[in-house]
Amino acid sequence: MQGKPRIAIIGAGLGGTAAAALMQRAGLQVRLYEQAPAFSRLGAGIHVGPNVMKIMRRIGIEDALNDMGCHPDYWYSRDWDSGEVVAQIPLGDYALKHYGASYLTVHRGDFHKLLTDSVAPGTLFFNKKLESVTDQGDVVQLRFTDGTVDEADIVIGADGVNSRIRETLLGAEPPKYTGYVAHRAVFPISRVKGFTHDRCTKWWSDDRHMMVYFDTSKLDEIYYVTGVPEPEWDMSKSWVPSSIEEMRAAFDGWHQGVQSLIEGTVEVTKWPLLERDPLPVWSRGRLVLLGDACHPMKPHMAQGAAMAIEDAAMLTRCFTEAGTDDFAATFALYEANRAERASKVQLVSHNNTWLRTNENPDWCFGYDVYNVPLVSAGRPPLSAAA
Repeated sequence: MQGKPRIAIIGAGLGGTAAAALMQRAGLQVRLYEQAPAFSRLGAGIHVGPNVMKIMRRIGIEDALNDMGCHPDYWYSRDWDSGEVVAQIPLGDYALKHYGASYLTVHRGDFHKLLTDSVAPGTLFFNKKLESVTDQGDVVQLRFTDGTVDEADIVIGADGVNSRIRETLLGAEPPKYTGYVAHRAVFPISRVKGFTHDRCTKWWSDDRHMMVYFDTSKLDEIYYVTGVPEPEWDMSKSWVPSSIEEMRAAFDGWHQGVQSLIEGTVEVTKWPLLERDPLPVWSRGRLVLLGDACHPMKPHMAQGAAMAIEDAAMLTRCFTEAGTDDFAATFALYEANRAERASKVQLVSHNNTWLRTNENPDWCFGYDVYNVPLVSAGRPPLSAAA
């Protein structure tokens, strides 16, 4: 590693961990810092589309992830009341043949562990909550709340919606509460009585929804996440406990398929859905952002983590093709090749229209970060309002 720039990644979520794994495989010198004391199997599911599976192929965990996850044949959209199928998007074998990689749903914690295990031993550091970051021109100084200080040549902010790196670049500004919350629950399918479930279904009404899918290959565990209007949120809380009673009230009168899930729920939590407007810059000096640090979005396309992982792959590609010496030019190239796509996904997610009708999802699922032609850094990105 002699002579190679020292890259520090702040935040070991899915995007930051993918960045570390990809960059290490590209021969870069990377250290990954995480504020949590350890990782656990938190109760949440995740969609992993072909656009992400092609990146997992590069990391070497595609087969293990395929073995671990559930492979739905279709994404169904159903009416909240009648249960009628209003859209049916082919996945399964179709995705594998059409996009060149599979589409699966999996427990987020299981996926995260696979990624974490792919990072080089001795390069992931826990209990490292960033207190301050100072770009001194020739080096970046990192101070952590445990009193330690480290240095890096390049710092990647993968530290989420409340990113300290974003704050350093653009000043303190809280994210926007969207007026919607997400209830999340995962529990054994054996608790659900009286309804035969599709492997992946989104139940829709005019003002709320429930997304439901299996998160293991054994089809023994089911997960749901909602989008429900709630006018106010205490921004000092990242989440709060919810209850079966609250779920009954939120989905009163809905189809028996939804009611059976609510009655089978063991524990449910409630999370605010947060956004930011597209940022004016993604980098400055030796600092650069990826994932929720620069484009947090509602989860309504199931592509938030995918965008962070695509960012990680594109930034690695730009380092590989443009080098690390002129990092400002490399960061500009990275932003030029990510801002338009991330802004589009952010906007569609905000509008919550994705796959409610039988639309063609090729522009999203068919994207291949390794084969898409690179545009020059002089091309202006698309505004999310466009």
